[in-house]
Amino acid sequence: MVMVPEIADYEVRRELLRAGKIRGIERLDELIAQVNYLPITTNAMRRAAAYWADARQQGRPTAADPALDGDVILAAQAATLNWTDVVVATTNVRHLSRFVQAEIWSDIAG
Repeated sequence: MVMVPEIADYEVRRELLRAGKIRGIERLDELIAQVNYLPITTNAMRRAAAYWADARQQGRPTAADPALDGDVILAAQAATLNWTDVVVATTNVRHLSRFVQAEIWSDIAG
C-alpha cells in the first residue's frame, strides 16, 4: 500500500507554492487522490518529539535545533502505523533509517 504522509505533502506543497508551480500542485493533489493519505496525529507528533530529543542526546541530530525537522515527523508517522512491513521511500535513508526502515525510493519495487 502506498501512502502519502502529511509531512511529505507539506514539504513538497510549500515549495510548489513558493515557486508558483500551479500544475505541480494540481499533480500533487491528483496523486493524493489516488493513494492513501496519512494525516499527522498527536501520537505521531509525540513520537517525533521523542525521536528529536533522543537524536540530540546521542549527539546525532537530523536537523538544526530550531528546525521543525520533517525527518523525525516522517519517521514517527511511519512508526505509528504499527505495521511490521512499513518502508519509507526517501532520498534520505541515512537520517530516516535511524528510526524506521527506509530505502531509496527508486530502489523499491512497485
